[in-house]
Amino acid sequence: MSLKSAITGTGHYVPPKVVSNFDLEKVMNTTDEWIVQRSGIRFRHYAEDGVGSKALGLEAARKALEDAKCDPADIDFIVAATLSPDHYFPGIGVQIQDELGCGNIGALDVRAQCSGFLYALSAADQYIRTGTYKKILVVASEVQSHNLDYSDDGRDMAVLFGDGAGAVVLEPSIGGAGHEILTTHLFSDGKNAEILSMNVPDSTKNPTFTSEVFENKLYFPRMDGKRVFVNAVERMPEAVRAALAAIGKTIDDVDFLIPHQANDRISLMVAQKLGIPVEKVIRNIERFGNTTAASIPIALDETVKEGRLKTGDLVLLTAFGSGFTWASAAVRW
Repeated sequence: MSLKSAITGTGHYVPPKVVSNFDLEKVMNTTDEWIVQRSGIRFRHYAEDGVGSKALGLEAARKALEDAKCDPADIDFIVAATLSPDHYFPGIGVQIQDELGCGNIGALDVRAQCSGFLYALSAADQYIRTGTYKKILVVASEVQSHNLDYSDDGRDMAVLFGDGAGAVVLEPSIGGAGHEILTTHLFSDGKNAEILSMNVPDSTKNPTFTSEVFENKLYFPRMDGKRVFVNAVERMPEAVRAALAAIGKTIDDVDFLIPHQANDRISLMVAQKLGIPVEKVIRNIERFGNTTAASIPIALDETVKEGRLKTGDLVLLTAFGSGFTWASAAVRW
């Protein structure tokens, strides 16, 4: 019989610089009213120059380790999720391993964009279940603000994103103790890859960087927001239903739903399609914006630290992102 994994520590970190919608009004043709109406976002945090996703992830990791009462030397594997690593390569997993002082353990980077944390959590869960590792650090960290188009051409996307990181520690659940991961489900549909993407660097081009790249600002991410919205509000409920079916539960059994904080309208539509009361849906996008892979662990840590989760609560996590990728996880708290 396979082991079950449990979340034994959570942590998150956001950079101190807060950027309001009114701040964005000063640099692009937008308004607070327009942003709030379309996304629910009022504030987001931006990293300072010289600070990348590794640094944010490191702070979140330290908080999760402290919460788990776990020394860095006890961690025997790291799974890191980000679409905004400090460098094209290597990824941030090995950088976090080095700065924490974990020893020469393995570090795996996951590139599943907004679904990255759940993909990373699922990978870590399998390693625990098979007995391969006993203490795994899962980190999701993003700095999107340094590469957004703040001109009118890119404002629809630029207003959405913020920077931040979240982390959890996973260990075997001994005797049913701990916050057990009951099931995870991962999905993708690559035919929609171009709808939400950043196409530079592009290894099919020789050379990769040409004058056209800079003249046409091809290095910025682009999104067809309407098509992303339509897919997200279908796919996240689909992933939640898959998780519930796997554990023999219904939506009425769910105590809290923590969706990826992509857009508050998406979160509310997902709740409506699932038939779950909105008070059971964790929503913090107003204060953080879309922190991509980091949004679920940030929301989870806030919910834990606020004391809202009680022993035995059934918590559903779900995300949707570029790729397209989407995922879910069910946790018995």
